[in-house]
Amino acid sequence: MKLGAFSVSLNVKDIQKSKNFYEHLGFTVFAGAVSNNYLIMKNGNALVGLFQGMFENNILTFNPGWDENANTLKDFTDVRNIQKHLKNNGIAFINEADETTKGPASAVLIDPDGNTILLDQHV
Repeated sequence: MKLGAFSVSLNVKDIQKSKNFYEHLGFTVFAGAVSNNYLIMKNGNALVGLFQGMFENNILTFNPGWDENANTLKDFTDVRNIQKHLKNNGIAFINEADETTKGPASAVLIDPDGNTILLDQHV
C-alpha cells in the first residue's frame, strides 16, 4: 500500500511565530499564505503544515498520489482502496471517502492513541 507524501499538520496559536521557528530549523514556505492562516513548510523531504484556527488537534497527513513536492505519482494506492483495506481489517473511520467516486477524496481515522490521520488525495 502506497500512502504518498507524509506531513504533520500542526494546530498553531500564532502562525507568524511558528513560521519563524520552523525557518530557524531550515524549513521554507512551500505553499499557503499567512493571510490564509496556513503554511506548508518544507525542509528536504520533510513537510510540516502550520494551521491557525482550522482544527483542534495535530493531524498526521498522507497524500496518496503525491510525492513530497506535490508531483503526481504514476503508481499509487487510491484513497478508496486504502480505506477498503483498513475497514476490512477492523479499522473504523470518522469520515469516509465515497467509494463510488474517482479522483480527489479524503478519509479520516483515529489511531489507537487518539491521533487523527487524514488521507487526503488531490488527484
